[in-house]
Amino acid sequence: MDIHKELDTRGLNCPLPILKAKKALAEMESGQLLKVVATDPGSTRDFQAFARQTGNELVEQTTEGDDFIHVLKRR
Repeated sequence: MDIHKELDTRGLNCPLPILKAKKALAEMESGQLLKVVATDPGSTRDFQAFARQTGNELVEQTTEGDDFIHVLKRR
């Protein structure tokens, strides 16, 4: 996977990971991938809802230890 930008939002709680992702996506071109690393367990559900509401594609969600990793494709 060719990640264009990565955000580390560890330690931040909702809605900060989403707000930071929204800002980063606004600066990216269509089709580019954004990887967000979060520690908030609620971020999995939050990013699913965010993708539905914004039309950005949620390409992948994984968990590595305490990290929740979300990969979004800019619409």
